[in-house]
Amino acid sequence: MHRFHAALERHLPEQRLFLRSDTETRFVRLKPTTQALALGGSAVVLAWTIVATAILMMDSIGSGSAREQSRREMATYEARLDSLSLERDRRAEEALAAQERFAIALEQVSAMQSALLASEERRKELETGIGVIQSTLRRTMTERDAARTDLAALEASMTDGTQMAQSAVRGEDTAGTLGMVSSALKRTAEERDEMALAALGAKAEADEIAYEMKLLEERHDDIFTSLEEAVTISMEPLDKMFSSAGLDPNDLISQLQRGYSGQGGPLGPLLPAVGGKMDPDGARAAKILEGLDRMNLYRMAVEKAPFAIPLKSSFRYTSGFGRRWGRMHEGTDLAGAHGSPIYATADGTVVHAGWESGYGNLVKIRHDFGIETRYGHMSKVRVQVGQKVSRGDRIGDMGNTGRSTGTHLHYEVRVNGKAVNPMTFIKAANNVF
Repeated sequence: MHRFHAALERHLPEQRLFLRSDTETRFVRLKPTTQALALGGSAVVLAWTIVATAILMMDSIGSGSAREQSRREMATYEARLDSLSLERDRRAEEALAAQERFAIALEQVSAMQSALLASEERRKELETGIGVIQSTLRRTMTERDAARTDLAALEASMTDGTQMAQSAVRGEDTAGTLGMVSSALKRTAEERDEMALAALGAKAEADEIAYEMKLLEERHDDIFTSLEEAVTISMEPLDKMFSSAGLDPNDLISQLQRGYSGQGGPLGPLLPAVGGKMDPDGARAAKILEGLDRMNLYRMAVEKAPFAIPLKSSFRYTSGFGRRWGRMHEGTDLAGAHGSPIYATADGTVVHAGWESGYGNLVKIRHDFGIETRYGHMSKVRVQVGQKVSRGDRIGDMGNTGRSTGTHLHYEVRVNGKAVNPMTFIKAANNVF
């Protein structure tokens, strides 16, 4: 131990740490053993820090590799899903094409079966006629043979000239009958050949007509599809516009239909019905017409709802809808030049045109669907109570009358008596028009 302490003192001589205060001075003696323990502890802490850092770095690298591996596997899996989806779509298209080809082939087979049945019936009729002719021919040939036998017997046994003449006359009659039967058979064969050619021509013509009908059906389907897509594309922004303004499109349509419900006059069905039910093309056409009628009603509703800005000249928004200075501001303020024209934002009837406290010169217009618009602080009113106005009609000039701090237009929209933000109507219309 003595030699150990001596070795420590050579490498770590004793150190003294002096601590001085106002009244005294003290020192702390650091022995070689203490210094060795401190250095050993520091080395242990340093080694532990290095090992822990290495472990953390290895874990981080391993987790990063695992995440990268999982990301690559996920990308591979998604690519596989995409390829399977494309393969499924191709198989579905092939199945639809095969189904269409099967339907066409089935129609052709039905047509061929019908032609085959008709030709079979005709063949039976021809066979019956040929059988009758053959039986007649056999009977005639039998009579001819009997006549020849009788003629030979008569020639051998009869010497009377008169009897010889009568037998000759009978033989001539038999020969004439045979000629008539032969000509009848020839005509029958010719008629059979002509009917076979006519049947082949009718089959070819039926196939051509069936192909033309198929092309016509495909063309009708393309036309119907284009019309349906056009109606759908045109309806979506209008539905969105009314919904954005807080109006129920179905309720608006119902109100317009009640107001425009006049009918009369002799009308027939739109398209022919089969078995008391409309065929698919008729149903699609009726649905398209219904969509066009709804679009027309939407157009009428747009004219009767305030989807417009009351100013066409330059202006700026100075105050919006909501609470202002602790009180509710029930409209939108639009500032511009004094005397700027103010226009009605929808079709309606003027229910107020004159002075009203706070508003100054005010115009109120009542519209359909329980909507009312107000235009305040005008310098001049250009309409009268009871007057019918249309969207875009000039109703007054911008001013600074009433409770106002500058030239501007106070514009309000009320639905069923409740003030709503006019910007919802203006922004909804901007998304469509």
